[in-house]
Amino acid sequence: MAVGETMMAWLDPAGRGRFVVAAAVLGTLWVLESVAPMFAGRSRRLTHLGANLGLAAINGVVLYGFAFGLLAVSEWARMRGWGVVRWLGLPPVWAWVAVLLLFDCWQYWWHRINHAVPWLWRFHAVHHADAEMDASSGVRFHTGEMILSATARVVVLPLLGMTVLQLAVYELAALPVILFHHSNVRMPAAVDRVLRVLIVTPWMHWVHHSRWQPETDSNFSSFLSIWDRLFGSFRLRERPQEIRLGLDGWPERQWRSLPGMLAAPFVKRRGVDRERADRSRSADQ
Repeated sequence: MAVGETMMAWLDPAGRGRFVVAAAVLGTLWVLESVAPMFAGRSRRLTHLGANLGLAAINGVVLYGFAFGLLAVSEWARMRGWGVVRWLGLPPVWAWVAVLLLFDCWQYWWHRINHAVPWLWRFHAVHHADAEMDASSGVRFHTGEMILSATARVVVLPLLGMTVLQLAVYELAALPVILFHHSNVRMPAAVDRVLRVLIVTPWMHWVHHSRWQPETDSNFSSFLSIWDRLFGSFRLRERPQEIRLGLDGWPERQWRSLPGMLAAPFVKRRGVDRERADRSRSADQ
């Protein structure tokens, strides 16, 4: 089979699988958010959904080419026996476990770096600016951030020894969790407490989307919750419904509309350039 045909054989089923999973989970969470919201009084939910999904659609088109690059470098590494997991010589089952854990740990640190590095934060802030966070916010990431993330993966996958199949399995498993912990579903404290032993939950991630920087800079995990406990960034609120979501200084037209989201990182404005420093000073006072 030609290289191009091999690529399509891997990429097409994975892409369709992510789309089906995302649609099913988003639809389910939309109903639950309507029936039992944690943050009440949301308006214009359809336009909010449309803008977030519109951004996700743009990302899907732009990033399609990166998938070929990821497959090429991961296959190159596999043929040469490169990668941490291969060097460890683990049995196949444990090699899968190890590479998925290592990649999830990378996701944690990549997220944390996006908060720490100002020019990365300019793009990531588009995700945090959503003052009416719901499940669709889980796919609301600026195209620039997605390109940077995909570029980093070109290095990370061969370094770990991760195949595109393993990446696809990870994403299929992580996607429902990501949509779930962004959702506006009123999660009972006891249920959330049990679930967050293993995965990131809404009570964890609502804190991460707080306007108060010490809370914004916590709970960086994407899938498994262990990393925040392990690296000292775990934080909770007793009454999460009191959290103020979003970012200060962002006009509604910028955080709510698709053109506003796309333009935001390139606009000289307080909310992007100085807000984090201002909030940090306020927290210290």
